[in-house]
Amino acid sequence: MRRVLITGITGFAGSHLADFLLAEHPEVEVWGTCRWRSRRENIEHLEGRIGLLECELGDPTALARALDASRPDAIFHLAAQSFVPTSWVAPAETFHINAIGQIHLFEAIRAAKLDPVVQIACSSEEYGLVLPDETPIREENPLRPLSPYAVSKVAQDFLGYQYFRSYGLRVIRTRGFNHEGPRRGEVFVMSNFARQIAAIEAGAQEPVMRVGNLDAVRDFTDVRDMVRAYWLAVHHAEPGEVYNIASGRGITIRAMLDQLLALSKVEVKVETDPARLRPSDVEVLLGDASKFRAATGWEPRIALETTIADSLEYWRGRFAARRAAVGA
Repeated sequence: MRRVLITGITGFAGSHLADFLLAEHPEVEVWGTCRWRSRRENIEHLEGRIGLLECELGDPTALARALDASRPDAIFHLAAQSFVPTSWVAPAETFHINAIGQIHLFEAIRAAKLDPVVQIACSSEEYGLVLPDETPIREENPLRPLSPYAVSKVAQDFLGYQYFRSYGLRVIRTRGFNHEGPRRGEVFVMSNFARQIAAIEAGAQEPVMRVGNLDAVRDFTDVRDMVRAYWLAVHHAEPGEVYNIASGRGITIRAMLDQLLALSKVEVKVETDPARLRPSDVEVLLGDASKFRAATGWEPRIALETTIADSLEYWRGRFAARRAAVGA
């Protein structure tokens, strides 16, 4: 594959995927879409090395222009409204960006008469209510979504299957379980906890951490392992199929927080913030990625302890940069 297009390249996974491709596959020409209002700090270091295209998923004309400019052999569709709590306050917007935006992308591909492999980043949140005897979760497990975000991802997932069956679009559906690491948005759990610790260490927050449900079990994969999986998916996975991407290791949010607190340079008090509790939460997300491993040979390489430490160092660096900017 000589040309790839990453939708949402300025985001967390998109920027790491661009890093991976430029470092490991310099023969690949990397293009990416971003919104005009997107913050581009995640890709500042890539200036001049990627083709950047302003494009809203809600604008079919802009999508047509992006495809005409990039003419991709593979598309990594990562652009989305990806924060579960936001979907509770903006369910219609979440569905419009995620599901309707994907329809616009698919229709633009068809109109341009292109034949790329299209990887769509679906979500483990689709599984929702998981019964005790259903873990680790396999792809055939029932989907019982518990948030508007999860419903939007089910729609993306099934649209991918439908467009494959109806039009032969070479869609590969990946259900990624939680992935974390440097550059993760501060609203996501590990990144939020790391940011709070860094803020407390920097004197920018009182020594109190505010948390939500600490009893939920999650399956964390480092984002750098996740984007490597995306690349393997477009080369080795079967179009029309769906694959879990997960570490296969579960940990409670409380245990993850304890590991972060052990790295803190200050004493921190932990308090539950009722505003962080969701109307309905997914208690256990523990994935079985054996189908994906068999198809691609992928295995996670980065230990959770490294992901946690790198996330904290990222936020320490951000606060150090702010202090330097103020003192300049």
